[in-house]
Amino acid sequence: MSPARRLHFSYQDYLSALEVSELKLEYCEGVIYAMAGGTPTHAELSVNTAAILKRELTKCSVFSSDLKVRIERTDLSAFPDASVVCGPLESSSIDRNALTNPVILVEVTSPSTEDYDRGEKLSHYKQLPSLSAVLFVSHRTQRITVVRRGATGWEELEFRAGERLVLQTPALSFLVDEVYAGVTLES
Repeated sequence: MSPARRLHFSYQDYLSALEVSELKLEYCEGVIYAMAGGTPTHAELSVNTAAILKRELTKCSVFSSDLKVRIERTDLSAFPDASVVCGPLESSSIDRNALTNPVILVEVTSPSTEDYDRGEKLSHYKQLPSLSAVLFVSHRTQRITVVRRGATGWEELEFRAGERLVLQTPALSFLVDEVYAGVTLES
């Protein structure tokens, strides 16, 4: 039995597939991945988080998961649950609809993607020179994990129910409880 053959696609193939696909597609080094649809809990946590970011970061632009983020250094194009840009929006030279300069990215976890989001995808995100933090919003418990760029590298902080999430760059502060208000968590 021979090993499965992995198909490699050009970025233009990816963009063409994306135009006709009913699913969100991500691209990494010639491979196209279909992303599963989210649950009601996932969708509600995404909207709540984006609304709080929009309210608190008045001098920045906040985008939903409809905006693609491209990491040129690692050849990944993905659709985070929310993206924040403070200043002019910069686009990829090969994809004018792909953002390249987010300062904050948000990923709401799910059983099927949590390991990938916190592992391989995070390592791609860390290659963005503009990025200061990634927020992982848990679908299981009231917990937001922040992976932020520090003076000596990346560090991880956890904020739980009743706690206030605070970032210095960009200046951001909100209660974790706000993200989870009215949301029924998954088990």
